Amino acid sequence: MASSSSSGLTFKLHPLVMVNISDHYTRVKSQMNPPGGDSAAVKAPAPPPRVYGCVIGVQRGRTVEIFNSFELLYDSATDSLDRAFLLKKQELYKKVFPNFYVLGWYSTGSDAEESDMHIHKALMDINESPVYVLLNPAINHAQKDLPVTIYESEMHVIDGIPQLIFVNSSYTIETVEAERISVDHVAHLKPSDGGSAATQLAAHLTSIHSAIKMLNSRIRVLHHYLVAMQKGEIPYENSLLRQVSSLLRRLPAIESEKFQDDFLMEYSDTLLITYLAMFTNCSSTMNELVEKFNTAYDRHSRRGGRTAFI
Repeated sequence: MASSSSSGLTFKLHPLVMVNISDHYTRVKSQMNPPGGDSAAVKAPAPPPRVYGCVIGVQRGRTVEIFNSFELLYDSATDSLDRAFLLKKQELYKKVFPNFYVLGWYSTGSDAEESDMHIHKALMDINESPVYVLLNPAINHAQKDLPVTIYESEMHVIDGIPQLIFVNSSYTIETVEAERISVDHVAHLKPSDGGSAATQLAAHLTSIHSAIKMLNSRIRVLHHYLVAMQKGEIPYENSLLRQVSSLLRRLPAIESEKFQDDFLMEYSDTLLITYLAMFTNCSSTMNELVEKFNTAYDRHSRRGGRTAFI
């Protein structure tokens, strides 16, 4: 593998791609090693999985900008990606993002492997010069660089035989103005005491619990009052009975099929907005971290005469 690329392309990587790959890897790893399990038979943890997907974006001249990514199915029997699934996902993305094209693919691991070239060559009918984004999920606190490497493929003559090999390419982290506005907006939606997202979620669930508890106590009071009225312990109040009757007439509407569909739709939308807010907040935090890295590397390069990696 060559040390660096000679194509002269400039790569710009958006934080959303790194978050997508990390999320994909975390979900697959959690499914392979679920918490708990059978205590009688303790199983050794499964080896770190490898996940695969495509990266999409645009290429303007010599600048390649990677905006997003989507997951792909891997067939271990043939050591290849599911082509039918890939084409279907590509067709769906073209309807939403007509200007985005498949620029290459991504995977996880500490370094590019020989089997990766087989997948890389298979994608050349979609993009004649695909890029390979590799995320290293291993935690290394001593490492200062982002655990993301972008590879290109070049034809080199080795021992008199022309071979296609991976070469390392430098890149920068890029965000467009719309991303910055949305990320900054969601990033400032934090508790006034500076708590974390987990603290904010706990406070939200506590308020919901308190509201349900109060509703339950009021229903009990009303029930006891009606029972006492039925037994003749207290006199009838027609105005109160009319209000109770009005409340009871609303119950059949809540039990209807349309209400259930509307409720599930609203519930799903709420969960989606919550997930999107936390997802964007994570992207904002990662973007701030990358900018700090870039500033530190720029200062280091000016002092030592070296070029920043990011």
